[in-house]
Amino acid sequence: VQLVESGGGLVQAGGSLRLSCAASGSTFSINAMGWYRQAPGKQRELVAAIITGGGSTNYADSVKGRFTISRDNTKNTMYLQMNSLKPEDTAVYYCNAKGLKEDYWGKGTLVIVSS
Repeated sequence: VQLVESGGGLVQAGGSLRLSCAASGSTFSINAMGWYRQAPGKQRELVAAIITGGGSTNYADSVKGRFTISRDNTKNTMYLQMNSLKPEDTAVYYCNAKGLKEDYWGKGTLVIVSS
């Protein structure tokens, strides 16, 4: 499985961005997908996740009510709509897919939120 993120960039606080993660390869093996982020000097953390079958989602407390994860199965693409962005949302955002036996990661896309 190959994952390619896009949509990062520089935005002012209060603004919005939509990240995309395009999956290719053995996508039939994916059970769940998610977005993680890693800020400078901090550990990578889960932002949001979605189960591919039922579509159930979960979010980090810090983004609840501001971020929305979704997936278009026809396009094998996952999205993260980020609204009301804050400077503390600045990080590299990574796409993750959980397969039958292993995890897959994209290379990340940088999001910078200026105050």
